[in-house]
Amino acid sequence: MAERITTGTILIEEGVIFPDSLWVESEPYSNGWRIVKELDGYGLDRRMSEAGWTCFYMASEIKASAVALNGEKSLGRAVSQILTKLKLERFNSLEITQVATKRFLGLPHTTVSAHARHIQESMFLFDWMKKEPRQQTPASSDEKTASYDSRST
Repeated sequence: MAERITTGTILIEEGVIFPDSLWVESEPYSNGWRIVKELDGYGLDRRMSEAGWTCFYMASEIKASAVALNGEKSLGRAVSQILTKLKLERFNSLEITQVATKRFLGLPHTTVSAHARHIQESMFLFDWMKKEPRQQTPASSDEKTASYDSRST
């Protein structure tokens, strides 16, 4: 499974809706993620643009590293860490930008760098990022008193 991950690999979350005019070939990876076949980031951008959709590329880099008994396991663990971070940020795709494996005490130590991507119809990224309004916490009694005092003087 991990051997399919190389620089330029695109991962897309299961269930991402594509326009009817766009068909992207992919294969299962793990935990609800799919690997896009035969397309790199530029190819995906081009196909999305032709269909009138937007594929955002986030400039900030996400990095993760892992050590395991073999290279495949360390790569898989590093990618899994990145996917967890990505899901928390609510992005639906990812482009692997670097994979480097070195040895540490005889064990493979793999570092993976990636950039979050997001596929959607709207060209405004923040349409989907709107978060639920936070509940306002009541002010402490000292703050109420202070504001009351300042109004009365």
